[in-house]
Amino acid sequence: MRAAVFYGPGDLRIEDVPSRDPGAGEIVVEVHAAATCGTDLKAYRRGHHKLFKSFPAPFGHEFAGVVTRVGAGVADFEPGMRVVAANTAPCGGCWACKAGRLSLCENLEFLNGAFAQEVVIPAAIVRRNTYQIADTTSFASVAPLEPLATVVHGMYVSGIELGDVVAVNGAGPIGQMFIRLATLRGAHVIAVDQSPFRLEAAKKMGAKEIIDISEHPGVDEVAAAVRALTPYGKGSDVAIEAVGLPQVWEQTAKCLRPGGKAVMFGGPPVGAHFSLNANDMHYFEYTVTGVFHHEPLYVERALRLIETGQLNGEDLITEVRPLDQLIESLEDMAKGVGSKYLIDPRLN
Repeated sequence: MRAAVFYGPGDLRIEDVPSRDPGAGEIVVEVHAAATCGTDLKAYRRGHHKLFKSFPAPFGHEFAGVVTRVGAGVADFEPGMRVVAANTAPCGGCWACKAGRLSLCENLEFLNGAFAQEVVIPAAIVRRNTYQIADTTSFASVAPLEPLATVVHGMYVSGIELGDVVAVNGAGPIGQMFIRLATLRGAHVIAVDQSPFRLEAAKKMGAKEIIDISEHPGVDEVAAAVRALTPYGKGSDVAIEAVGLPQVWEQTAKCLRPGGKAVMFGGPPVGAHFSLNANDMHYFEYTVTGVFHHEPLYVERALRLIETGQLNGEDLITEVRPLDQLIESLEDMAKGVGSKYLIDPRLN
């Protein structure tokens, strides 16, 4: 079968690779839709310490499709079922799982290989994080389930309430999902980005105001522009970082009103640092929190949001392309000319 194979930072190839039958507890899915994401772009450029332990490696983790084969012991799925799966499953037995912090599981089992004609779903993910989808739900709409689940996690952490002013720093796909969910929760959202394409997408997702950072010389000026749009100029109730760059982490903290909360969502490079004004954090009682990944509860709720029409994953898709255009699609994401690209391996 045709598949994307990752040999290391900057070296991603589309190759013919052997297809394999499922082992015990596993299922094989014919991929009908696989979505690109910011994690794919970062991994392609610099690798990813959690996703890839060795090379070469299969690539891609957002997908939906049809079950073609099932392994021994699989009772809940059968050939012909339309399914979607998350990219991990927690072990349930480590200290983090026992403490109810499933996203921090020390033994997360990862799934890679969605950019291919077929993908094998590991047994642990089949058991805990694979779902049948309704016939009325398109593969394209549900393919971005995994990042939506992480945003649902971020929403739980954020504490966003009816009427809050929320600044979303970064209007890529993750930022757009935060904008949509914060709007559903009754918030007034300010979107911050430099791409005209992404800022326009932010408005479609519900942002009431936008700030183009290219019109401001630095982090302090961008944050001041955000605060100027808030009640009394004090700052946002909640500020969300959805880029993964240390300077945007700093910008996000500077958007807050006294007593506000910053949700640092984007994954920065390993070893990255950012600065906080310790005096302000103490006297203004800021809360700054990181958010990583998802857990089965958030995946289930993300699927419910899609299947009830409250968020349509197709709204995030710029274009449908064949597998051979995967690298081009990642580069177009980096240029800001598209949000997510849907790869359909069945296309020539």
